[in-house]
Amino acid sequence: MHYCKIKQQTELQKEKVEKLKTENIFQSLIKNKMKHLKLLVLFFTILFCFAAKSSFAQPSRFSMEKYINGKDTLLYRQLYPDADTMRKYPLVIFLHGSGERGHDNDAQLKWGVMNFATDENMMRHPAFVIAPQCPEKIGWSNFSRKDMMLQTTPSKPMELLIELIHKIIKTMPVDSNRIYITGLSMGGFGTYDAIERYPDLFAAAVPVCGAGDTTKVALIKHIPMWIFHGAEDPAVNPKYSLEMFGALTRAGAHPGFTQLPETGHFSWIAAYSDALMMEWLFRQHK
Repeated sequence: MHYCKIKQQTELQKEKVEKLKTENIFQSLIKNKMKHLKLLVLFFTILFCFAAKSSFAQPSRFSMEKYINGKDTLLYRQLYPDADTMRKYPLVIFLHGSGERGHDNDAQLKWGVMNFATDENMMRHPAFVIAPQCPEKIGWSNFSRKDMMLQTTPSKPMELLIELIHKIIKTMPVDSNRIYITGLSMGGFGTYDAIERYPDLFAAAVPVCGAGDTTKVALIKHIPMWIFHGAEDPAVNPKYSLEMFGALTRAGAHPGFTQLPETGHFSWIAAYSDALMMEWLFRQHK
């Protein structure tokens, strides 16, 4: 009897040991599978991000250029519409915001302008697109910050930009009756500055979260315009766009105006993703 009990206990202990070994092996397999699963998920996440990035228009579509006048240089990127010498194309001027200033000739492609370089847009609306880069510690516009009055002389970047536009008109197959200008934030200010200084140059304008001199609206009331602003913009008060819209309307103009609800400063995301705006813009001509 005693021997049988000892034998039974020994067999039970062996069973427990075997069971523990099996459980350990099973847990080890689960851990290895989880490790491999995590690596697999990481791999596909990286692959997805790469594919998503590749699906958008690439910066390489914009050539790196510079305009030099004496000691002054304006860096810019240029999109070519098509290799067709039999046609003339619109020219789009895109002015970036304050956060993209610098000297790398790349930051200005961060917001908005890439929408002009998608396959669909280049098929539907082939155009030359110029995206200049403003140097640091200066802006596109020269307004009095006290009362938003347009100052006598343009900023140096704006002066160089206008020179560049005239050069491109002379050297590229540009339709001079279809020159458009648009910009966001600091570039929105610059858009108003440009059309108020050079009202006979542009066929249409799309200022996004910008501001201009309301006393100059008589000079620009003939220019088709679509104004965009976020209703909750903490950086540039929407009242500036509302004031320009009101002044233009009272002067007899018929500007478009889109104030985006529940939108702060990034109103340019909706503006440049708006297919109706794109269709409208490329219909305009002098």
